[in-house]
Amino acid sequence: MLSIEAHPLLDLKWFTTTFPSPLGELGPSDGTDNLALPMLTALQRLDAPAPLKSDDNIREAVRDLLRHGGFKPTGRSKPASEYLIKAAVDAGLSSINVAVDVCNVVSLHSGLPISVVDLDRALAPFRVAIAPPGASYIFNASGQTIDLGGLLCLFDADGPCANAVKDAQRTKTTPGTTRTLSLIWGTTRLPGLAARTESWYRELLADTGAVTT
Repeated sequence: MLSIEAHPLLDLKWFTTTFPSPLGELGPSDGTDNLALPMLTALQRLDAPAPLKSDDNIREAVRDLLRHGGFKPTGRSKPASEYLIKAAVDAGLSSINVAVDVCNVVSLHSGLPISVVDLDRALAPFRVAIAPPGASYIFNASGQTIDLGGLLCLFDADGPCANAVKDAQRTKTTPGTTRTLSLIWGTTRLPGLAARTESWYRELLADTGAVTT
């Protein structure tokens, strides 16, 4: 299903998830409706007890992973996991949908960037490779673009669609999403962290009634 271009630092973990209902029917994970997962709400705080904890060593190792192809992971192009830490400190993470909320919680505490792609909005085959110079895509509903040159990305049949900085708008989850592909952008400089992150991630998804493969 997914091929991975040789890379000296990449320790990628990936899996698919099938949710029991469309995400829009499951609702947010803040306990305001039938899903009621207060444990996720608690984990949206940076100081919440969690099996993983980010630190400066993890941050630098992730940045080195993204620098390998020539990309500069700084400023507005810093890893998504760093944005989550800042958001959690400033105002706390907000609930979007179960798929995104679980992803954000795990990324926040592990320090590893994670991508989530709607499998029904993407087109196989999938591969992970460094994007060529000039590659770009729209990453939000406002139409803003990110320059992908030198950055490790997930590609589907239509081009790049996700990475450790910002995922493409065209393959993001919607209220109708029932199947997702998750990618944990781990690095060999942090042995075992990506595997532990995957294990916790899949446990949390199972608690929502989802099935991972």
